[in-house]
Formats: sequence, C-alpha cells, structure tokens
Amino acid sequence: MARLDNKYFDIKDTLYDITEKYDEAIELLVSVGFDNMKDDNMRKSFGKSVSLENALKLKKINIDTFVSQVIERIENNGDKINQSSKEKDSIEITGVLPCPVRVPLTEAFEKWLEDKNLDFNLEYELKAASSGVDWLEDILKEKTEKELPDIFMSAGFDLFFDKNLFGKYKGKDIFQDITDFTKYNKDFNNDYINLKDPNNQYAMLGVVPAVFLVNEEELNGREVPTSWEELLQPEFENSVSLPIGDFDLFNAILLNIYKLHGEEGIKKLGKILKTSMHPSEMVKSHRRKFAKPVVTIMPYFFTKMTTRGGPMTPIWPKDGAIISPIFMLSKKEKKEELKPIVNFFASKEVGEILSHNGKFPSINPDVDNMIPDENKYMWLGWDYIENNDISGLIVKCENIFNDVVKGDK
Repeated sequence: MARLDNKYFDIKDTLYDITEKYDEAIELLVSVGFDNMKDDNMRKSFGKSVSLENALKLKKINIDTFVSQVIERIENNGDKINQSSKEKDSIEITGVLPCPVRVPLTEAFEKWLEDKNLDFNLEYELKAASSGVDWLEDILKEKTEKELPDIFMSAGFDLFFDKNLFGKYKGKDIFQDITDFTKYNKDFNNDYINLKDPNNQYAMLGVVPAVFLVNEEELNGREVPTSWEELLQPEFENSVSLPIGDFDLFNAILLNIYKLHGEEGIKKLGKILKTSMHPSEMVKSHRRKFAKPVVTIMPYFFTKMTTRGGPMTPIWPKDGAIISPIFMLSKKEKKEELKPIVNFFASKEVGEILSHNGKFPSINPDVDNMIPDENKYMWLGWDYIENNDISGLIVKCENIFNDVVKGDK
C-alpha cells in the first residue's frame, strides 16, 4: 500500500479515472506493459474495470515507486506549464455586444482562434448588452491604468466619455485606433457624416440606428411622423414608446435631441412618452387592448420582426436615424500583440455579421450594409464630443426628462 503524500489520485481509483485526468499516467502505464492504455476504447472498457492498485499487483510492480514516478511527471509538467504562462504576456478583451449578434460574433471569434498559435495568454469576456454595464463600471473603478483591459468593446457614450471612467484616460493617449481604415464605409464617410475619430483614439465597429415604428391604426387623423422634429410636436404627446431600458440608445437619443433642440427638446421628449417597452414587445404593441403607442422608437434590427401587411410601419427618419456607436478601444502600448485580434473584429466577416445578422450597419468599407443611400444617420459629432462633458450632459438630460415624466409637464 502506497504511503506517499498523494494529492492527485487514490490507488483504489480505476485506471480510467486516473488516466482521464493525467496523461502522464497513460505514458507510464504503457511503459510498464499496459499497451491497451494506448487505445481509447480499450482504456475505457478495461480501465473502468480495474483499479490502479490491482493492475500494478497483477504486473508485480512496486506501487510506491510507480505512484512517485507519476507524481513527479505531473508536477514537472505543471511547472513547465506555469513557467510558460509566466513567460507569456496576457491579453484581456472585455466588453458587451448587442444581443442579436453576440452569439454569432463570439462563435466566429472562437473559430478564428482555433488555428492561431498566439504567443500570449488570451482572456476574453464579451457579455450581451442586456446584462448592462454596471459590472464594467466596477472593473474600471477598481483597476489601475496598467490593469485596464487591452481591448474594450461597447456601444454608446456612457462608459467611454465618463470622466470618472474611460474619459479620464482620454487625455493620457493610452488608446489608439490600430485598424487599417483610412476611411469608413461610404454610409459614414460623405458630405454630412464622418464617424472616424480625428484624434485616432476611438475605433468603431458599427452603429445601432434608432428608427420609428408607426402604428397606423392609432394615428387618428395625424400624419405619419417622418422626422424627429415632427415627432416632438404636441399632437404626439403621450403617444410614443421610448427605449428607456436600452441605455446606450436612449442616451444617444437624449444627447442628439439636446444638441439640436436644447432643454426644450428634452422636455418635449418627456411629453411625448407614453410607455417604455422592450423592442420585442414593441413590434407586437398593436395587439394590446389598451395603452397602444402610436409611435415606437427602436433599434432598426427589431423592425424586421414586424408582420407584413400589419398596421406597424417602419419609418427611417428623414433627418437621420440617431445612432449609438459600437466602439472598440485598443491599448497603444500593446498594438503589436493586439493587431491580429483588432484585424479580426474590424474584418469584413465581422462587419457582415453586424450588418446582415444584426442590422447594425458596419463601418468596414467592403461591407454592403444594404441601407438605401437616401437613409441618413444622425451622429453627435466628434467636435461636439470634444467640446462638451458628455457624461455630465447625459445626467442633465435625464434629470430634465424625468422631471417632465413625473408630472411637471
């Protein structure tokens, strides 16, 4: 009976159980005459029926000596693995992805990783946007500049321009757009819009456009609103469902309305609010018996779920679909290691997943977003971002909006 301090296995465990955990045991068993351990099927059938102790007794092999040799091999290999891990740099990717594309994007990334022999340890956590960003805020508050994720992805303005979170690193020039794009997709590089960061810090992958879904049965003589300005008119008071729960998109709406119409515009936005629903509820809101919104503001993706021939008509605002950008930030100091990963996320393949699967138009110039040329986008603008406290403006707009909604209309 072995009396070694063995934290790895018990000699009464079956050969199968031990060899499933430790390849080192397979090698040693084969070396002492158990050739059937080479074959997986034999290892399962024979290995499950005999304990290590009985197998060694059968071959008249000293149990203590054999066990000590297995342990030595396990620990030597463990030291090599640990040493290898210590020698390699670590790369961390963190962020949230829009729900409709998170699974196909993650699957594509994992498939891309399969044949890559990376010379660094890669950790990544890409959650669905529905999980919120509170967990990310906690990470940012707790980590030092060196501990920040090396690649960070998320939609919206909240995290990236909050002076207490990512915004505090903006002036330190620690992020760099290391994509190879000199210009973005023609949809975002024309006479009225240019999404590319002139300071070359913030890269984008695509955008989430906000459009109208109009229930024509509830118009009651009103004209179909075709612009944000028309939607803010008194006839639509208490008639519009807004994506309040979708913070990224709602904050983009608040900021753009404030930029164009000031505090009065935010008050009007509060006055037109009837209810707030998840987009999947919005597309079916015409089935409600009561409190049917006349107009629903939602991501473009969900308009594709409407029933043909029904009363719900999608409208792309003629003054532009307000967009919430999907940002990607990459650490400048690690751009060599990050470049292949950044190239993947900026690729045509990923662009088509965003655009074709999720209806989130891609900035990749090689992707056909299948959006008619007359459909414009409303973008906050880099000059406006640079010259304003964006996180402070979000709070200000929220307060004005909430005061109106609570009854100060």
